[in-house]
Amino acid sequence: MDFSSIHNYYEHLVEHYLLDNVIPKYPDHNEEFFLDIACYALTKLPTRYMRHEVDLAFYMSERERSKIKKEVEKSVNDAVRYINKNFDREKTKD
Repeated sequence: MDFSSIHNYYEHLVEHYLLDNVIPKYPDHNEEFFLDIACYALTKLPTRYMRHEVDLAFYMSERERSKIKKEVEKSVNDAVRYINKNFDREKTKD
């Protein structure tokens, strides 16, 4: 049995927020820095597993989508601050 189609909905949202809003602000940081941020942020968010994103989006209200978006933004921004403060910056730069 193949379980590879099961994903946490928040993973995609965190990834897109990082790509669009965080990575451009830290051009001198390496991939490890951003992966640490993603992992830390995801541990602070609830899990919401799905097989098909379109199915989940169909059943969500606009209010729920907006709430989730704000949760992701806060979690990622908090993770950026935490990783910046608590990890060796020289190891996270190229």
